[in-house]
Amino acid sequence: MDWGTLVATVSGGLIAISGTVLADQLKQRHEKARSSAERRRAVYIEFISAAGVCHARLRQIAQGVGDEVDPVGAARAALTDAAIHEVRERLFIDASTAVAGAGQAMFERLRALQRAVAEGARHSSRAFHDVYHPYLDAVWAYRVAVREELEGRAFAPTVFGWEEWDGTDRCQICRQGA
Repeated sequence: MDWGTLVATVSGGLIAISGTVLADQLKQRHEKARSSAERRRAVYIEFISAAGVCHARLRQIAQGVGDEVDPVGAARAALTDAAIHEVRERLFIDASTAVAGAGQAMFERLRALQRAVAEGARHSSRAFHDVYHPYLDAVWAYRVAVREELEGRAFAPTVFGWEEWDGTDRCQICRQGA
């Protein structure tokens, strides 16, 4: 028996098996990372969509659409119906620290808007705009944080021809008040 051939065959087999195992581990790691990124992207979109649904309902209430008998209950229902609390919890589980922080800031601004509407602030009132524009600013800060994380790219209000994210430069009511 030629020991050299046996050693070469066994060594080649071990190298082949090791390469296959390593390639499989790398593939699993890549698939897990891609799955995690897809899950984060989905929850990021779901969170801003839920906030958008809530925001739209709060604007309707503030504009007097439907003339709610109970603005406190209607404003509370806007958050509940949008299921933003549940999505926010998933955001905290999956999001990076930067996006979770921006999401929490956006949520807090949305809650301030909700409280103002519940207290009877109308769409054209100073009370509404005092909380509405900081909410818009927080929405854009969230979008910028998500874009930075997912794509490594940022953008500024000037891309849209705006001066600020909060919209005060484009708001007729705020410009008239100034």
